Amino acid sequence: MSVSLPCPAPWHGSLFAFIRVLRDDFRQNPTDVVVAAGEPAILECVPPRGHPEPTIYWKKDKVRIDEKDDRIKIRGGKLMISNTRKSDAGMYICVGTNMVGERDSETAQVTVFERPTFLRRPINQVVLEEEAVEFRCQVQGDPQPTVRWKKDEIDVPRGRYDIKYDKDDYVLRIKKAAATDEGTFTCVAENRVGKTEASATLTVRAAPQFVIRPRDQIVAQGRTASFPCETKGNPQPAVFWQKEGSQNLLFPNQPQQPNSRFSVSPSGDLTITAVQRADAGYYICQALTVAGSILAKAQLEVTDVLTDRPPPIIRQGPANQTLGVDSVALLRCHASGEPVPTISWLKDGVSLLGKDARMSLQDLGSLQIKGLRLSDSGIYTCVAASSSGETSWSAFLEVKESGSLVVVKDRDENELPGPPSKPQVTDVTKNSVSLSWQPGLPGASPISSYVIEAFSQSVSNSWQTVADHVKTTQYTIKGLRPNTIYLFMVRAVNVQGLSDPSPMSEPVRTQDISPPAQGVDHRHVQKELGEVIVRLHNPVVLSPTTIQVTWTVDRQSQFIQGYRVLYRQMSGLSSPGAWQTQDVKVPSERSVVLSALKKGIVYEIKVRPYFNEFQGMDSESRTARTTEEAPSAPPQQVTVLTVGNQNSTSISISWDPPPAEHQNGIIQEYKVCDHVTPSETPTNMCDLIQCG
Repeated sequence: MSVSLPCPAPWHGSLFAFIRVLRDDFRQNPTDVVVAAGEPAILECVPPRGHPEPTIYWKKDKVRIDEKDDRIKIRGGKLMISNTRKSDAGMYICVGTNMVGERDSETAQVTVFERPTFLRRPINQVVLEEEAVEFRCQVQGDPQPTVRWKKDEIDVPRGRYDIKYDKDDYVLRIKKAAATDEGTFTCVAENRVGKTEASATLTVRAAPQFVIRPRDQIVAQGRTASFPCETKGNPQPAVFWQKEGSQNLLFPNQPQQPNSRFSVSPSGDLTITAVQRADAGYYICQALTVAGSILAKAQLEVTDVLTDRPPPIIRQGPANQTLGVDSVALLRCHASGEPVPTISWLKDGVSLLGKDARMSLQDLGSLQIKGLRLSDSGIYTCVAASSSGETSWSAFLEVKESGSLVVVKDRDENELPGPPSKPQVTDVTKNSVSLSWQPGLPGASPISSYVIEAFSQSVSNSWQTVADHVKTTQYTIKGLRPNTIYLFMVRAVNVQGLSDPSPMSEPVRTQDISPPAQGVDHRHVQKELGEVIVRLHNPVVLSPTTIQVTWTVDRQSQFIQGYRVLYRQMSGLSSPGAWQTQDVKVPSERSVVLSALKKGIVYEIKVRPYFNEFQGMDSESRTARTTEEAPSAPPQQVTVLTVGNQNSTSISISWDPPPAEHQNGIIQEYKVCDHVTPSETPTNMCDLIQCG
């Protein structure tokens, strides 16, 4: 502490003493401050006690602070800095002063950090499945921010996503994008004074795929044919149908024409009501998106409703029985079919009815035998017959003397399992058909196995057992004939016996025999291919970048492995472009969609059959022009020159057309506008310049 005594004044009768004081210790020292750039910073001190009361000022880095900076205010012991900058960082001292002298406070450090900011933000991306994806962000801040990535608000897992630091960028990579990767990816930058985020979306386009492919249908005249065609993809594919050889396209939700028998459901199923003979042929389901296109075809066979009926079905036939002499036997036989079948019985292969008064036919076709004799023992066969065929079911009846008899009676129908569901065809080859079904009610005991019966007019006029002791609800029947129509039904088995049959499957045709791939005479192959006639239909333009090509084949050959579709650009170039090809590798296909074509361009198209390295004759070529769109780029190299002297009122304007890949068709005219700006109102004047 300092004490100052002034020199005494002349004596005038009284004495005054003035004591000046300035203590050493600040009552409050400023403390360190950490702020983010742009935030206010406040330093506060309370100077030592003194007399007179000391005033204060502030120093930064030993230099007195000038209050001329509008951001800096000193009020009492407070130093206030608004909207701080990096340059405000430093060492600050509060100085207390009066007449005695000055006192410095302890030093306080002001640290100005910077919140994270983005120099580069991730951008939205649209990719195809299996393509690589890369999101990048670049940040700055003080201290240097830490960076992490989130997907849909959850930190991304390592492994699936590769995260690296590359040339000042924080990078998130996906080697092969999948549909599950779709979402919002967020780059999060954070340091001790702030946090910021930048997001981008990832859209993964999935090429169309068939969930359910259409299958060949065999339908009687007057009935309804349904072809399922379920697809998936991203975006959801647009599905449409076409009969091979027809130019008409059928779309879902398309307004149905009066008296039209064809319709496509919103899910893509084609339905044909009141089927006619003329409806027979191949129907093509096509699915199209920006990510690609697919097609599948199925054949509709139309049969005569009278001649193609299956033979009668014996729902329940006789069971093996052991009965005593003089008792009554009831051999069951319940049959159905269209037309209604007649029932007859055989014993050991010989007709029974009308030969013995003890034997009678019951209402539903069962056989009753009264007063059984030992000679009645034998094999009894129920035969259900109609104009569509016949079906039989046999059982053994044993008659014994009563003294040595262990009676084995007919089964109770209530104890039998219920019929399985209608079998569904899941796969077809040239000699096999795969079926699946659902079990019915179990009956008095669990289902132990299944029996599968089949019918084909080409094979037999009756139902044949093609598989028994089947333990699962799916099975592949092998050993079938190629190119043959079959019907199937399934029965369940438990301890008590067989169930009624399931509903019949839809008719299914096995595939035709494939052409021999080896050991063929090459000269014979080339000769046959040369005789194949391919007739190309008028191409159908589906969009500015896609054309559908369909054809029919007049002279078939077993040596057709596929078809080669050739197409080339005929307009927009000084001479026709090079031929491009797209192979259709399924011999039964007769249609393809050419995609990624140029807009507003004429294409020449033709089709040829091939087998390995051998090629057949080309079809006649046809042309199609993709639809136009507005040019996607402006004219190039625009120049303006004055015509004549300096005071001329004419100018010459010249330009080059947009790049060829952006013209999107034939440019018809240009609009030339001049912007006139007089002293009053600016105006636009435009002229149309026709090309040619």
